[in-house]
Amino acid sequence: MIPWASPRAQYFAHKDEIQAAISRVLASGLYVLGEEVESFESAFADYCGAGHAVGVGSGTDALILALKALDIGPGDEVVTVSHTAVATAAAIIATGAAPVLIDVDPNYYTLNPAGLEKAIGPRTKAVIAVHLYGQSADMDAISAIAGRHGLKVIEDCAQAAGACYRDQRVGSIGDISCFSFYPTKNLGAIGDGGMITTRNANLASRVRRLRQYGWNETRETENVGVNSRLDSLQAAILNVKLAHLDADNARRRAIAQRFNDGLAGLPLALPKERQQTSHAYHLYVIACDDRDGLKTHLEKQQIGSAVHYPTPVHGQKGYSELSRIPDGELLVTDRLVRRILTLPLYPELSEVDCDSIVAAVRSYYGSSC
Repeated sequence: MIPWASPRAQYFAHKDEIQAAISRVLASGLYVLGEEVESFESAFADYCGAGHAVGVGSGTDALILALKALDIGPGDEVVTVSHTAVATAAAIIATGAAPVLIDVDPNYYTLNPAGLEKAIGPRTKAVIAVHLYGQSADMDAISAIAGRHGLKVIEDCAQAAGACYRDQRVGSIGDISCFSFYPTKNLGAIGDGGMITTRNANLASRVRRLRQYGWNETRETENVGVNSRLDSLQAAILNVKLAHLDADNARRRAIAQRFNDGLAGLPLALPKERQQTSHAYHLYVIACDDRDGLKTHLEKQQIGSAVHYPTPVHGQKGYSELSRIPDGELLVTDRLVRRILTLPLYPELSEVDCDSIVAAVRSYYGSSC
């Protein structure tokens, strides 16, 4: 069986370096925050070109703390998309604010700037631009609209570590940005973890306090915070993997191109790349009219697949009741979730596996390679 994702394969690809890092941390006796975390924070900030990076417990925590650092809370609204991992909306609600859900662009599946301006109301404080599947959102258009209305721009980079928009890494464009290091991500921990990046030193300092009860340097509380700390073991592992991220992402792009070539001519919508961006291909997502039939066929051929995501935020009762939908309906999103399918894509896929995946998809449509 070829799984749709394989954190285990990534571990074995870098096993010796990872094991050395684990042994170093275990021998140090320092397991939460400390030098390993500071080293990774510095390396990640440099990698993103953001200036400052703060390690936290998860990608969801990163979003919550970023919102809190921007003083967003009860009575406020934050515009984002419904076609995203539910964590984006869950974080907004966790602060007491309300999500305002708009549609995605039909070509790139990221926030459609055309719906942003009319979604802004008197309580709107920020917009979360989700770089979905590894494709950067249209940051020029989003930033311009946000600037006209005095809104903060938060980048949700959970699926896009290493992606670029024009000549900038994602995570360095908005006011503050959030990453997830969940094991299946391009830069994945062996456990959980997250990171907040920003160019603003004051924001970074505030996040550092909020991630640990709101303590200052003398452990006195200035603002009430939480306990969301990146542990030393994960930081050391992630620092090892960071050195390989660009090469791994290049391999992802090469596999995506192999799929694009191999699946050309079939009744599928293949991933599109926005001009002047570098797609990180966290996920390779196609769209077709008979998604469920193709998924079942692939399973019989020992090919794993998944749906990201079968139910949008506005279709989930607990979240929809706390959200505002300016248009009343999200037609692009509602059509997408019935058609999208994630095929396997990770750097460790062999050429033979790639060709098997292509052959399995083509065989569903009665076509040979």
